[in-house]
Amino acid sequence: MNEQIITPGLNTPLTLKNGVVIRNRFLKSAMSEQLGDKNHDPVPGLANAYRRWADGGIGLAVSGNIMIDRRALGEPHNVVLDGQSDLNAFRHWTGAATGNGAHLWAQLNHPGKQIPAFIVKEPVAPSAIPLGRGLEKAFNTPRAMTGDEIQATIQRFADAAGQARDVGFTGVQIHGAHGYLVSQFLSPRHNQRTDQWGGSAENRMRFVLEIYHAMRGVVGDSFPIGIKLNSADFMKDGFTEEESIGVVKALAEAGIDLIEISGGTYESPSMMGDGHDKRPESTRRREAYFLTYAEKVRAVTDVPLAVTGGFRSAEGMTDALVSRATDMVGLARPLALNPDLPNNAMADPAYRFDWQEPSTGMKGLDQAMMLGLVWYEQQIHRMARSQAPKITLSPWRAVWATLRGIGYQAFRKRRV
Repeated sequence: MNEQIITPGLNTPLTLKNGVVIRNRFLKSAMSEQLGDKNHDPVPGLANAYRRWADGGIGLAVSGNIMIDRRALGEPHNVVLDGQSDLNAFRHWTGAATGNGAHLWAQLNHPGKQIPAFIVKEPVAPSAIPLGRGLEKAFNTPRAMTGDEIQATIQRFADAAGQARDVGFTGVQIHGAHGYLVSQFLSPRHNQRTDQWGGSAENRMRFVLEIYHAMRGVVGDSFPIGIKLNSADFMKDGFTEEESIGVVKALAEAGIDLIEISGGTYESPSMMGDGHDKRPESTRRREAYFLTYAEKVRAVTDVPLAVTGGFRSAEGMTDALVSRATDMVGLARPLALNPDLPNNAMADPAYRFDWQEPSTGMKGLDQAMMLGLVWYEQQIHRMARSQAPKITLSPWRAVWATLRGIGYQAFRKRRV
């Protein structure tokens, strides 16, 4: 029977257009892990965490963002995949993560200007425009990339995709969201170039399309390539929904295999849930943040979609699939606390997972300590040590563990 006429459930396999089969509809979205060693190779414990997610029932796990250029790190302990990498360390990771029938895709990224000032003095970006809304204090003003640098970066993405395939990742995802370099090229706020890489929406999307084509030239048609794409930047002069849909159409025509929908940037962090508690009740009942946009995308393409952010119940996840607004349920923070969530939700239609966000009781202190980031990182670190996540983990203990592991840099501005 043609899968097109089957009502999808959480445990329904998803077949991509290239014939690759994902065992169910659960996608682990990328999270900050900070589990690269001093050479920016994956620490052995990453294998433990991803094995745990595979055993918990995830269909497709997307790695924390892997940098394609060790001169351009978004965070101090990022993993890098390039010609200097220890490929056996990557093979240890991928072997564990895919051992139970799960897929593991490498999320490949370049941060552009979103490099903390304490890491790089002069980052590069499409244009020499600093981040706003107070972030210019923590992120240095970038230098505009030359044409040769743009071409070299495209090739780095392609080389990393080939290496990812060779070390056992079952696909790759281009990070085109959250204000990183690909997102910067797409945004008229951050890309004010007057050459072939800027100006019109068509020129601004040239960078991501060239990355895709270069990757495809290396890995071939049977190896999945996906993208994480903003629905919008939620900034007055930023990347709009209409422009996003235009990028979706172009990537679909080019042959992209999966589109994960998110939204926001460091300057307007909707991917973190900001503002979503103000949604109408009818929208909140649907749980996921970006379903309305996903429905607009579904009207223009049949490329499989994943929506990440907001899902809490088996019912909400199933309803999103049945409505055809999305083909995969993207989860991030819930999986840092409950790696068995996919198995639980597939076994119980009434299953729901909620938790209390960590807080010291002082909002300003929480923000200064980046508690909404480091607390979840520490849950992943527990799994890396073969320990269970601890939903009652003290915020103070998480902060101390991060300080002990990374040092004072942990609390200098890294992310939103």
